Formats: sequence, C-alpha cells, structure tokens
Amino acid sequence: NLSDAGLIDRYHLLVFPLLLGAGKRLFSDTDKDTQKLKLVEHEAYANGLQKNVFDVVR
Repeated sequence: NLSDAGLIDRYHLLVFPLLLGAGKRLFSDTDKDTQKLKLVEHEAYANGLQKNVFDVVR
C-alpha cells in the first residue's frame, strides 16, 4: 500500500452524498500510527458533491 510506505504527500478526495453498506476501504486497516492530514483546499457544489484536498503532515 502506498500510504503504508509513506509515498503519498497529498490526497484529493471527492465526497458524494450517498451512503452504501459495503465496499472497498479507502485507507488500509493495518496497524499503524495515526496519520495527520491538513485541509488545504475545499469546495462544495450545488449537487452536494464536496472536493477536499489534504496534505499529509510529516
């Protein structure tokens, strides 16, 4: 996993206003320390979609 190897510097996440009961996990469920993220950009659209950009804090 790229995140577990420390190879990700920034996440661009699009959040859709829909809940599903199952699916793939976005982040690994392995035992590792907490990863801190800093919100650097965000935007909400009329259709409910949200764009969030996070930098990984090292």
